[in-house]
Amino acid sequence: MEKVIFQSPQDGEALECYIIEQTRINGVDYLLVTEEEEGDCEAFILKDLSEKEEEEAMYEMVESEEELEYISRIFSEILEDVDFTI
Repeated sequence: MEKVIFQSPQDGEALECYIIEQTRINGVDYLLVTEEEEGDCEAFILKDLSEKEEEEAMYEMVESEEELEYISRIFSEILEDVDFTI
């Protein structure tokens, strides 16, 4: 499982996450990540906000209830053995 480090632009705080799955919907990349490599834990859906020509990706947590429900259904279909609770 790929491990990535996200850094907050506000305070520079780093957060290590594991990428469970990724997908592209309507030209936008989404990541499903967790802080734990295995077991039941919280998961986050991140949306890539960076431009194509940028070297580093810039991700933001999906907070819109409608978008979160839609993307979590997509990840549920991709990962048949994963259940989401919003």
